[in-house]
Amino acid sequence: MNRKNVMFANLGVVKDHKGRGAKRWQTWRPTISAVMQDDFQVDRLELFYEPSHLDLARRISADIAEVSPATDVVLVEATWNDPWDFADVYNWLYQHASHYNFDTDKEDYYLNITTGTHVNQICMFMLSEAQIYPASKLVQVSPDPNAENRAKGTISIVDLDLSKYAALAARFSEQSASAQDFLKAGIQTRNAAFNSLIEEIEQVAISATDPMLLEGPTGAGKTQLARRIYELKSSRGGVMGSLIQVNCATLVGDGAMSALFGHIKGAYTGAQSARDGYLKNADQGILFLDEIGELGLDEQAMLLHAIEEKQFYPVGSDKAVYSDFQLIAGTNLDLRQAVVQGKFREDLLARIDLWNWRLPALKERIEDFEANLDFELRQYARLNNVHIRFGSEAKKRFLQFAMSENALWTANFRDLNASVKRMATLSNEGRIGLQTVEAEILRLNKRWHGTKQTHDVVLSQFIDDEQLATLDMFDQLQLQNVIQICLSSNNLADAGRKLFNVSRQNKSSVNDSHRLRVYLQKFGLKFSQLEHE
Repeated sequence: MNRKNVMFANLGVVKDHKGRGAKRWQTWRPTISAVMQDDFQVDRLELFYEPSHLDLARRISADIAEVSPATDVVLVEATWNDPWDFADVYNWLYQHASHYNFDTDKEDYYLNITTGTHVNQICMFMLSEAQIYPASKLVQVSPDPNAENRAKGTISIVDLDLSKYAALAARFSEQSASAQDFLKAGIQTRNAAFNSLIEEIEQVAISATDPMLLEGPTGAGKTQLARRIYELKSSRGGVMGSLIQVNCATLVGDGAMSALFGHIKGAYTGAQSARDGYLKNADQGILFLDEIGELGLDEQAMLLHAIEEKQFYPVGSDKAVYSDFQLIAGTNLDLRQAVVQGKFREDLLARIDLWNWRLPALKERIEDFEANLDFELRQYARLNNVHIRFGSEAKKRFLQFAMSENALWTANFRDLNASVKRMATLSNEGRIGLQTVEAEILRLNKRWHGTKQTHDVVLSQFIDDEQLATLDMFDQLQLQNVIQICLSSNNLADAGRKLFNVSRQNKSSVNDSHRLRVYLQKFGLKFSQLEHE
């Protein structure tokens, strides 16, 4: 199967306009020249024109049909306000590329940068380089004064394979790394799975307009990530509207429909004025529906229609409202299980599940804990206009506890944020000390474990560093748990009964105390030392 060549070009309002009647065929016109090349067939020409030049665009299209009948010309109305306004032109081209149905398996794409303003040419180059237009080649046509057919001219094709241009490749790599850093709020994360997830989100966020689904436990950072995706897309011209954030768990009863889709005046008792609704407010922007699994089935049906048709009916209205928004959905529920239970529409899940990422819990990214702790402390200092820091021993102690099995972090980053706020508020003279940390550890333990007595064991409290360095991780973890049991037991026999609770049942005479005493002696420890800790 032969691949097709598709060219994007701007109508040349000056050079394409040259020549009248039969004389136009003795005049070089760049758009006509591009389709007259013997060794380069243009199968489809997507010709951008401003509304005021529609007649010229039609005339050029008719002339192309005469000299290259195999070329399918598609006239595309360019609605930028000012062809010399960089942001205006870039945004329009970006939106066009984002909504274009590219088929790279069957077609090759070319950008003709001969025509249009210099701003337009620069924007097309940048979008090609960034692969927003998946075009590996740029086209430049030129007149040939020595040619027998002056209208034909010559064509040059520039290969934009970034691997051949080290400087450009480095620039693209830096831009991508910068975007990923932005999505992570500048936190230098080390968790490989999380970094890979962010890298994929960055690629999709920049170029795609399809719905995205962010899954993960409460407090994993879905709202913050949705906001940063919006800010990244906005900075690249990917969206021109607002970010509308909605917690679907707050949409209850009859007001849910009105809140999402709006209503007309008099739609129901109390509707004294019209309301646009969240979907309309998100036009040209992003709608973030957190806890989407909490939506009712009726709202789900209307949402699906709005996503697919880009229009919906406000409550009480028979006139459709148009809104072109990108949806980001968040949930801490298993929506597939909700489909089985009849609580979530299968067709809606299929529509929003194209891009699906699960954000890991804080405990699943424990190697990133210190970086996130530092970030939360910087945020507190910035928002409260104070200088705050950890004492070295205090930070070491908090990290040791925070990364232990006792630290549950059930609310994930919300727990961490609250913990930092408490310690920073209670610190003296901008320094979080060991006493403040110990008090916070007790507070967190009580919150996570209730009234159950818990002990966060630091082995260095009981054996010296030199001996600790000779122990395998296996021995360290085992000893740590044994000490923890001893600390929570009334006496040696009580601790032995807990530790040897299974093996002791198979013995005619139990020796729990002796076995525990022998074990502790291996490390130079006595129960009496632990008893008084």
